[in-house]
Amino acid sequence: MEEKEARWCHDIGREQAANKPLLKTVFQVMMRLFSPRKTTLLFVVRDKTKTPLEYLEPILSEDIQKIWNAVSKPESHKDTPLSEFFNVEVTALSSFEEKEDLFKEQVAQLRQRFFNSISPGGLAGDRQGVVPAAGFSFSAQQIWRVIKENKDLDLPAHKVMVATVRCEEIANEKLHHLSSNEDWLALEEAVQCGPVSGFGRRLSSILETYFSGYDIETFYFDHGVRNAKRKQLESKALDFVHPAYLNLLGHFRFKALEDFKSRLEQMLNIGEGFAASICTSTESCMLEFDQGCADAAIKQANWDASKVKEKLCRDINAHALSVQDAKLSELMVSYEKQLGQSLSEPVESLFDNAGRDTWASIRKLLTRETGIAVSEFSAAISSFELDQSTVEKMLQDLKDYARNVVEKKAREEAGKVLIRMKDRFSAVFSHDNDSMPRVWTGKEDIKTITKGARTASLSLLSVMVAIRLDGKPDEIENILFSSLMEGTVTAVSSVDRSITTSDPLASSSWEEVMVSPKSILITPVQCKSLWRQFKAETEYTVTQAISAQEAYKQSNNWLPPPWAIVAMVFLGFNEFMLLLRSWG
Repeated sequence: MEEKEARWCHDIGREQAANKPLLKTVFQVMMRLFSPRKTTLLFVVRDKTKTPLEYLEPILSEDIQKIWNAVSKPESHKDTPLSEFFNVEVTALSSFEEKEDLFKEQVAQLRQRFFNSISPGGLAGDRQGVVPAAGFSFSAQQIWRVIKENKDLDLPAHKVMVATVRCEEIANEKLHHLSSNEDWLALEEAVQCGPVSGFGRRLSSILETYFSGYDIETFYFDHGVRNAKRKQLESKALDFVHPAYLNLLGHFRFKALEDFKSRLEQMLNIGEGFAASICTSTESCMLEFDQGCADAAIKQANWDASKVKEKLCRDINAHALSVQDAKLSELMVSYEKQLGQSLSEPVESLFDNAGRDTWASIRKLLTRETGIAVSEFSAAISSFELDQSTVEKMLQDLKDYARNVVEKKAREEAGKVLIRMKDRFSAVFSHDNDSMPRVWTGKEDIKTITKGARTASLSLLSVMVAIRLDGKPDEIENILFSSLMEGTVTAVSSVDRSITTSDPLASSSWEEVMVSPKSILITPVQCKSLWRQFKAETEYTVTQAISAQEAYKQSNNWLPPPWAIVAMVFLGFNEFMLLLRSWG
């Protein structure tokens, strides 16, 4: 009795392709139904490789022994070795595709072994269970009855096993051919470079060629196995081509994003509203992307492009937000520059002529220019369709900037207050009420003029002491005049350099007059120091004026009396001199 099994060389060691389940069944049934007798198991290895047969034979023998050891055995054969039931042999055939003549020769030799199987040492084994010819019919009937009654020998199980192996082989073959298909390789290469029109149609055609080829070649195999292996083939094939599909979607996403950027820029350049431009450009680009995805779809799968589409939406939103921030920033900078120009120089001019109404004029100027800028800015950003809180914040930022411009200019001018005080003193002291230069003839009241010039300078100092944009009244001017003009400033002794606590200027803040520390430009003690320095540096001007008066008076003492001047006019100088001699 002999049994033959054909194995592909590359199948050695594999569970299903090597028919290991079938061998387990054979072993179990042989031990259960038959007594020990030699049965030859001949393994024919197909498509022999360069690996020598003597290397493969031990592997096969080891596999058979493992199967024998693993099968459940009846008690009567629990310790029976494999060699009492089976005689294992291995032979090999060359590849029919590569060595056809040698393959046919080896097959012929193998055929002869079967023809001569009953010869001594042949495949028939020990022939202990040989049935005489007269009893063959009855023996065959008994064997068939046993086969029909034993579920382990049910032929459909073997049919499924064969279908599993062959369908898998055919599926692998189709998958291999797909990977080397010229049309597929060309399509894959084209996708690497950019968008491909008709991608879905072309890929569907390629896949259908191999799927239908599989259906034709597996038509007569078990239906369930055939369908299961087809699903595996579809899954592997789709996994294989899916990266190209994703690559194509990447091109669609990139192109849609670039088109969005270009369209948005064009619409903004022709004066379209920002929000409307974003909406129109987005709709156009998303429609373009959806059309590309529809063209890339294949009929064999329902691939999901939603993640790529979501990424495109995020990219579009990010770019739109970036452009919006840039445009709003440009507008803000533009209106800040406008406010700087409309406030800086006028405020400086108002400080040049500082007086009681200076801060009221500055507040009026700030309110007017800020209102104009805020109104224009609101109109400019209306097309962005921002939420109310964002708009309010931006408008407040613009107002704060305008206020900061004024405050910054005030701090700059406060740093030059001593110069301005001296200029103010010089202008008032050296010019009359008609703004004409004074001529010191001796009739002028220098003390009064000095007091008036110092009063004007002190008024300027009181304006520059603090920022008064809130319009709250304060007593700074009164304190300065009462302390500095009315002589309450005490001199510093060389022995005791402390200042009396009753001095209102002996402080570093104006808290007593309710002025915020942030609004202070010049502290009380700084005012005191500035005034002392101012008086010292303007004292020379007063001294010069007094000297000019004295000089004018002395020059007038050298002239003759008025009656002498009248006599000289009527008599002439010579006659006048004769008259004087005669009197002498």
